[in-house]
Amino acid sequence: MTTPISEVLHDARRIVVKVGSSLVTNEGRGLDEQAIGEWCRQLAQLAQEGKEVIMVSSGAIAEGMKRLGWRTRPSEVPALQAAAAVGQMGLAQMYETQLRANGMGSAQVLLTHADLADRERYLNARSTLLTLLQHRVLPVINENDTVVNDEIKFGDNDTLGALVANLVEADLLVILTDQKGLYTADPRSNPGATFVHEARAGDPALESMAGGAGSSIGKGGMLTKILAAKRAAGSGASTIIAWGRAPDALLRVAHGENIGTLLVAQTAKQQARKQWMADHLQLRGSVMVDAGAAHKLCQEGKSLLPIGMTAVEGDFSRGDVIAIRDAQGVEIGRGLANYAAAEARLLCRKPSHEFETLLGYTAEPEMVHRDNLILSR
Repeated sequence: MTTPISEVLHDARRIVVKVGSSLVTNEGRGLDEQAIGEWCRQLAQLAQEGKEVIMVSSGAIAEGMKRLGWRTRPSEVPALQAAAAVGQMGLAQMYETQLRANGMGSAQVLLTHADLADRERYLNARSTLLTLLQHRVLPVINENDTVVNDEIKFGDNDTLGALVANLVEADLLVILTDQKGLYTADPRSNPGATFVHEARAGDPALESMAGGAGSSIGKGGMLTKILAAKRAAGSGASTIIAWGRAPDALLRVAHGENIGTLLVAQTAKQQARKQWMADHLQLRGSVMVDAGAAHKLCQEGKSLLPIGMTAVEGDFSRGDVIAIRDAQGVEIGRGLANYAAAEARLLCRKPSHEFETLLGYTAEPEMVHRDNLILSR
């Protein structure tokens, strides 16, 4: 009988994979073509099996350091930005070559914290990533080190991996590292340290177990991975920390094998999202819908289309949580608005093929997508 833990891994459909600098660049010696090729082969196979996969890859600064002949990581931000600009060329080319060899398209996506802190840019990034997945293109994401400064840096790609998992509502975050997983203490100095096979994401005891950064090439350590798992769990994603050079590591994880430390999210993905929307007591506005739209929402599980909207109240922006009310003014649900209030007023009673004429562009055909909708009844 399948165990609950193997189900957490095997049933994960949307997976974010994060790989660290020491693995990507073979401890700073330069991009490891063989290792990257292996990961790309496995990612392509998972895509063929119906999984949706996103890669968050470190390595740009480390590769840039090698190309520039620098032996130690600089501390000055302009030097780090320059190294990233140089290294990003090779990193993107390597993934493009290896993924294409395995029948997969690829796309480079560079993000900063500001992209995910701003509501509209957050939604734009999400829409782009989901569109790429629909077209079987594998996004390779890195922090945009060429423009960040101390105020807007993620600080490490473990955090970036968790934020991307939240962004796309992933089922699983896989952090590939040069360690086999988490131990109760540093096994290099404590012979009594035991391996942690499974724990609850967000357990405070985990943070006391984790040590500092262990590599001169990357910035992250085990603590950043523990904190990333805690962040990912907020949207219902579990995290597995595993040795990136284990044979078929990604395939084994996705097929239900725990080969590292599995940190299980305590809240299911849909439950976490619905709870988040339900907790928005201060709504910026609402839309009223006709009886037909109300029936499709409540009885058929459909998205809300503007053609079913009769009125718009309040002043809300794209990405705000809004109420959906029936003809009697009773709230039947709430969700994330794909259009701002001023735009929504123009779209009331209009079919999607008229959106571009009315607005000058088309974002989504829905006012509220069913994945971003929670019903009140």
